[in-house]
Amino acid sequence: MTNSLRMRLLWWLLVPLALYVFVTGKAEYDNARRTADLVQDNQLISSARMIAGEVEWVDGFLRVDVPPAALEVFVSPYRDQVFYSVRVDDGRLLAGTPDFPPRPLQASDMPDHYDTELHGQPVRAVGLVRQMYDNGATRRVWVTVGKTVRSRDAMAQQLWQPQLVRQIAMIALAVALVCIGLTFELRPLMKVKEDVADRDPMQLEPIRVERLHTELRPIVEAINQCIARLGVQVAAQRRFIADAAHQLRTPLTLLGTQLQFARQQDGIHPALDEALAAMHRSNRSMVGLTNKLLLLAQAEAADNTQLAAETVDLVPLAMEVVEDLALLAQAREIDLGAELNGVAPVAGHRGLLQALIANLAENAIRYTGRGGHVTVAVNADSDTVTVSVLDDGPGIPAESRSRVFEPFFRASTDTDGTGLGLAIVREIADAHHGVIALKPGVGGKGVHIGVTFPRVVEELRAVI
Repeated sequence: MTNSLRMRLLWWLLVPLALYVFVTGKAEYDNARRTADLVQDNQLISSARMIAGEVEWVDGFLRVDVPPAALEVFVSPYRDQVFYSVRVDDGRLLAGTPDFPPRPLQASDMPDHYDTELHGQPVRAVGLVRQMYDNGATRRVWVTVGKTVRSRDAMAQQLWQPQLVRQIAMIALAVALVCIGLTFELRPLMKVKEDVADRDPMQLEPIRVERLHTELRPIVEAINQCIARLGVQVAAQRRFIADAAHQLRTPLTLLGTQLQFARQQDGIHPALDEALAAMHRSNRSMVGLTNKLLLLAQAEAADNTQLAAETVDLVPLAMEVVEDLALLAQAREIDLGAELNGVAPVAGHRGLLQALIANLAENAIRYTGRGGHVTVAVNADSDTVTVSVLDDGPGIPAESRSRVFEPFFRASTDTDGTGLGLAIVREIADAHHGVIALKPGVGGKGVHIGVTFPRVVEELRAVI
């Protein structure tokens, strides 16, 4: 989770936004609280002044008649309680709640706001002093009005909560937009990932950077440089294999001729003749391996652009392969047959496609026992052409089927071979955009290998 680019960017966005919302939310709450305090304090001052205005001298004594309007200003749906007291400077209570705690009398006549507590409830109160004069006597009257803070707190919440909700909605919207934006903006990077993941191991073309963001291009360009260096190394390795195989072919051919000439001499010792025969068989194996290596190097280096420039009909090509392998099949007492009908045009290299069919057929002949059957078939439909080779030999074990196309892998060592035949088939098929299918033969006996190629549309239209 911590390694996710999306989550890291969200954290970089959320932390500052959360801090901003906390600071501004606290400031807005303080502003809402001050506004609610100001409204309640104004109500308290209005009530206190109204009550103070009703204090008067009656027969030398101070009296007060509290009007109902002085308390009606506090009416609210939150059931607040209102307390008031009117006291003379000598401590005598003229009206109100006896246990309502006033502030000590001050010299100033300015209203005094304060917070107190009564009957276990917090109360906001205001004290107001009025000077009363009569016959040269001056008395100070302290009018105190208080109210519980339920409506004040409710007003603060009503002022503050909408602001908080808007800010939280802003954070949620920002997160949603970031997630959506990242999903769209990361699509080019995901396409690069899919392009690399879907590539064949030997596909060394550079990755396109035209649609990538400026920040991502240096990364892809570095990958392309690595691909280019890898391509140089692979090309050098292929050239080495091809050159080595080509250089080995001439001396091996010459050695085979010399061994054959030596065996034809008169008076040769039987033991020496047997040794020369073994050397001759080994030389033939080396020649076959060299030829296979050359063909494998040619298949790996095949250029798709050049391959697509030639149209090849696989039906006559398969017939040539069957005719060339007829003697090998006859020597091994194999019934080699062909099922070839119509035309089967594909785009590709004639020599490589012929080598593909020949390797499939030769591989089947080598691994099918005496008296067996091998069939080469070419089938075409409107879109594809399939070359199939079917035999009734011992087959390939299930655990080995995924490896039979690897170079030098042999599912059985009972028959001579190089282990390169099916590897060559795979390389040629990949170069021609072919798809290989391997499955058991009829009734689960033998092997059925098919290679399907795209059919040339132009050729198909010409034939129709």
